[in-house]
Amino acid sequence: MIGSLLYLMATRPDIQFAVCLCARFQASPRTSHRQAVKRIFRYLKFTPELGLWYSSGSSLFLRGFSDADHAVYPCLPRSEYIGCSLAAALPLLWMKATLSDFGLRFGKIPLLVDSTSAISVAKNPVLHSRTKHIDVRFHFLRDHYEKGDIDLVHVASENQLADIFTKPLEFGTFVRLRGYRLVMC
Repeated sequence: MIGSLLYLMATRPDIQFAVCLCARFQASPRTSHRQAVKRIFRYLKFTPELGLWYSSGSSLFLRGFSDADHAVYPCLPRSEYIGCSLAAALPLLWMKATLSDFGLRFGKIPLLVDSTSAISVAKNPVLHSRTKHIDVRFHFLRDHYEKGDIDLVHVASENQLADIFTKPLEFGTFVRLRGYRLVMC
């Protein structure tokens, strides 16, 4: 059952968090895990009109989302900046480079971040005593911002689309975020 759900995730990103959570317990599932998988299938049954849709006449654009809470080092103060660099900027820049191999060109790619401190660190090229603990390898976000590859844009935490992939949400919030053109009819 999990394998088929993993396959469906390619066109139904709205089920990603729930499927990945259930997949963790695939080796030794319990009754509660089976019920969770059944709930995912029920959700899919009653929302067949949802999914990714790429029409031939639509224009292609890139946009990234970074969740400050979904960081690599959650207990450290540098986690928001590092999380923004690793979890969002790297895949976004990789996608830009890959699509440029196919002849598609993009200007500044907006990266929507819900952490004002991460944006401030990336936009300020001066090394402060409060940021000197951040390893140089994580400052590539700042470098790409200065080169004009990425445009860091603040988004309110309640409107952060990355949350749909990183944490369990209450139903109303889930439906609202799902409606932000993440999943189209």
